[in-house]
Amino acid sequence: MAALDGIRVLDLSRILAGPWATQMLGDFGAEIIKVERPGEGDDTRRWGPPFVDGPDSLSAYFLTANRNKRSIAVDFTSTEGQALIRDLASRSDVLVENYKVGGLAKYGLDYDSLAALNPRLIYCSITGFGQDGPYAQRLGYDFLIQGMSGLMSVTGDAEGGPAKAGVALADIITGLYAGNAILAALHHRERTGQGQRIDVALLDCMLAAMANQALNVLVSGRDPRRLGNGHPSIVPYDTFPVADGHINLAVGNDRQFQRLCAVLGVPELGSDDRFASNRARVANRVDLARRLTERLTMRPGAEWLAALEEADVPAGPINSLSQAFADPQVVHRGLALSLPHAAAGTVPGVANPVKFSHTPNVDSSAPPDLGADTVSVLSTLLGLDGDQIANLKAAGVVA
Repeated sequence: MAALDGIRVLDLSRILAGPWATQMLGDFGAEIIKVERPGEGDDTRRWGPPFVDGPDSLSAYFLTANRNKRSIAVDFTSTEGQALIRDLASRSDVLVENYKVGGLAKYGLDYDSLAALNPRLIYCSITGFGQDGPYAQRLGYDFLIQGMSGLMSVTGDAEGGPAKAGVALADIITGLYAGNAILAALHHRERTGQGQRIDVALLDCMLAAMANQALNVLVSGRDPRRLGNGHPSIVPYDTFPVADGHINLAVGNDRQFQRLCAVLGVPELGSDDRFASNRARVANRVDLARRLTERLTMRPGAEWLAALEEADVPAGPINSLSQAFADPQVVHRGLALSLPHAAAGTVPGVANPVKFSHTPNVDSSAPPDLGADTVSVLSTLLGLDGDQIANLKAAGVVA
């Protein structure tokens, strides 16, 4: 039995943050019913290339966040469609949406309307800026949030301009916060029987995720500067050139630094007052980096990494994604999935990284085609017969 067996989630979210949260819940065993627009579906179905089998098939982007879900195509701008969603919400444990603040109220699908039907419902709203405040009505996109949160001010080369992370980090982090909040709300409901509204904002989550950089500002009153791959508080914790490329060093304490110096053949640096303590190394990072680079560029990366591992000094390669998936540890942990799909045969996926000892994740199913489960959901959950579903199809309410 999976951890969330018996939990039903009505997923009205699109793009990434919301689908990332609901995919995680689906991996943990919840039933996820993804509500999409007839004829269009989630925007990311068309975000590509690449596509699995041409531009009319599943996009890699859609595959990213929609496994272990059922898709129903319902037009809830229609009165009949609204009734269907309300009926499903009355039979669900969780609803996740990422529409503009107040955008679902005109359809009677806002929290107050649905909580009146189902007081146990946990209703999670994901927006760019939250349900209140001067920016509440603004559209929020990951790229904008990376800039507004301060992330781009500390990302990039020291002498270059601001840079975003290479993935939609604000969306992903927000999805993780939302998923955790939903689990907490389910636990609260288990004790009290009470559902609740959850308000999750991309800007809030990304600023919270700035972690030590955020606290550095609050403690010192000074904004951090871009350090490329360097660390503001730990040295050497950076990318260094070697004879055939680059490697990463992540030296976390003075003992590790002394072992690094021994491997590099410069043990005297380990006792040099300018470098012997982390505080001294931070103050003299430029001089130290120059000295380490002189040694590291004498041999290829693989030789250094083998020697550093033998000496228990944290270091690692800089992999491409294809190299990362081929890494023996990644292969052993089963991160790459091959999921059966009716049309494509199989589609790839990346496994949920969490491993439970007693409640394993569900066997993954491929992201669904648009509306693939409309008939089964309407018939088995809502009790609609064939004629009723046919009439809804003819009216364009479902597809």
